[in-house]
Amino acid sequence: MVRVAGPARHDGAASPRDARLRRRWDREAGAYDRGMAVAERRFFPDVRPRACALATGETLEVAIGTGLNLAHYPAPVLAGRLTGVEWSPGMLAVARRRAAERSIDVDLRLGDAQRLDLPDDSYDTVVCTFSLCAIPDHRAALAEMVRVLRPGGLLVLADHVASTSWPFRALQAMADVVSVPLAGEHFRRRPLRWVLDAGLAVERHERTRAGVIEWFAARTPGPRAR
Repeated sequence: MVRVAGPARHDGAASPRDARLRRRWDREAGAYDRGMAVAERRFFPDVRPRACALATGETLEVAIGTGLNLAHYPAPVLAGRLTGVEWSPGMLAVARRRAAERSIDVDLRLGDAQRLDLPDDSYDTVVCTFSLCAIPDHRAALAEMVRVLRPGGLLVLADHVASTSWPFRALQAMADVVSVPLAGEHFRRRPLRWVLDAGLAVERHERTRAGVIEWFAARTPGPRAR
């Protein structure tokens, strides 16, 4: 059963640039899986299954895209304990078809990762894979992910990041000059630094392919002071 929520109060089209970028993702929705499959086979063939396998309890996937991770979550999470938020209606439509074909009970919602229309302390696990690079304010999105996690909850992130090799970093810097204004795609972010500064405890961390691909799992502190 695919549960379809109504539009969130903050649907992510707050500016002309936002609207343009969202139309871009809508246009790419039909071809996204094929392009991503090529990249995954070459650069990160096992990251999705290993990252998603860590999910337990009430789970939120931020920027769920076309639902590529639905094949990798544990069965208990797929039995009505998964919520997916996506900015692009076109991408979300593909995710809904994928979930229906697999008879997965998932709550799929249109929403903005930078302003999640979800209550505090409501999820045991939050997952975001290969999407934070395209969210305009990734720090705001990370803060929202931590906000909705319960004390002791697990944040699982995977993305392409600034390389450990300076020649690669130079290429990434040149790519950013074009990709950021045109497509909103950032190649040199390091979300791990924000996570560490926020006080989360990293339990698992891996980098591959000259440090360009990074994924980690980090746990939030205990109960917040009131």
